[in-house]
Amino acid sequence: MAAPVAENNQQAGNPAQWSSRFAFIMAAVGSAVGLGNIWKFPYITGENGGGAFVLVYLACIAVIGLPLMMAEVMLGRRGGKSPIGTMTSVAASEERSKGWAGIGIMATLAAFLILSFYSVIAGWTMPYILSAVSGDFSGIAAEESGALFGGLLASPGELLLWHSIFMGLTVLVSAGGVRHGLERAVTKLMPALFVLLLILVGYAMTTGHFGEAVSFLFKPDFSALTAEAILVALGHAFFTLSLASGAMMAYGAYLKKDVPIARTSVVVAIMDTGVALLAGLAIFPIVFAHGLEPGAGPGLIFVTLPVAFGQMAGGSFFATLFFVLLLFAAWTSSISMLESLVSYLNEKGVSRVKAAVGGGLVAWLVGVTTVLSLNEWSGFTPLDMFARFEGKTLFDLYDYLTANIMMPLGALLTAVFVGWKMKPEHSAAELGGWHRLWFPIIRYLSPIALLIVFYFNLK
Repeated sequence: MAAPVAENNQQAGNPAQWSSRFAFIMAAVGSAVGLGNIWKFPYITGENGGGAFVLVYLACIAVIGLPLMMAEVMLGRRGGKSPIGTMTSVAASEERSKGWAGIGIMATLAAFLILSFYSVIAGWTMPYILSAVSGDFSGIAAEESGALFGGLLASPGELLLWHSIFMGLTVLVSAGGVRHGLERAVTKLMPALFVLLLILVGYAMTTGHFGEAVSFLFKPDFSALTAEAILVALGHAFFTLSLASGAMMAYGAYLKKDVPIARTSVVVAIMDTGVALLAGLAIFPIVFAHGLEPGAGPGLIFVTLPVAFGQMAGGSFFATLFFVLLLFAAWTSSISMLESLVSYLNEKGVSRVKAAVGGGLVAWLVGVTTVLSLNEWSGFTPLDMFARFEGKTLFDLYDYLTANIMMPLGALLTAVFVGWKMKPEHSAAELGGWHRLWFPIIRYLSPIALLIVFYFNLK
């Protein structure tokens, strides 16, 4: 049997290690909980019929997302390094080709590219917080709300300002290290996020439409469930857990040996899913109370909800809470996206501060092209010669490359590696009694499901 490959990170009191299981859970949940839970999940649920979609989504989390999360955390702890270093070390210990390090390389590049445009989108929350505090949403009409959002997107200077501030916040936490940066941030931000969300749900219960929202989310109408909706549920279950972006592998490298991977991963998946459902319970009663459309698409948060907040008693207060919640969720996710690159540079002898600042600066520069894609360069669609990419801006291309190619392919290769190339006794040693259930899923079901997602993403 190969010797353990993570001894460097498993020393008691090692500052490059989570101090407790709670710290890892908060970090992993913080990585998984992001704009996808609070922004995307409610509107795709609205678009795909509500309760039946939620049931399919929960099933996909259980049989696809969770096993993949366990695999990534297991690899991270076994390797004890950055995603690139981990895959290099584990492949060597399993006597497999060095080419498997490509999983770590792809994950790190995907996380970096996503961070570059995620920072721009996350930056939108900050001017909305200011608008909420100043009462700008009071009595706002749909046309005015749409104009407010459109004006933000049309202003490269304003977008650049908020993008810069948000990236600076991300770098600040990353530069502090595992204990004093990442852990300190997530153990404060995540409990605060849950408190804010529960306050919003509590308010939603007073609107008189909470029962309607509960019925919409949890009463299945299978006649509204289409094949496309099932694929959307499968894809979102995969992406919402922050898989194939190196985050869980990087965070797993800081996990102590006595922390049970399987049970901890289950807690993370439950909490992540709970946030998504609570977001729906916070948003839909407000939407229904004001006769708005639950399937309003991405504009549900930045166009539709401000109209609702502007019509309710205490709307400025609850709008402020909501957009602060969005900011916190985005911030904890962005920290994990930068970690894959920072940990790799740190392994190569670059100090953590320099790695965080340098990585953040380059991601910021790439993000500038996203800022410009939303306005000045909106007509620049460089791959129009290919029908699939016709009309896609640079921002659209970044999103397509990461979401449709890099992440599904990375997840597929991860499932193949742990299911077929890694010795079963090694994964069993990490996962304990859960291995008997996990192994056939990751070996057979996960690759098939990921192939389906990959195929339809490229179709």
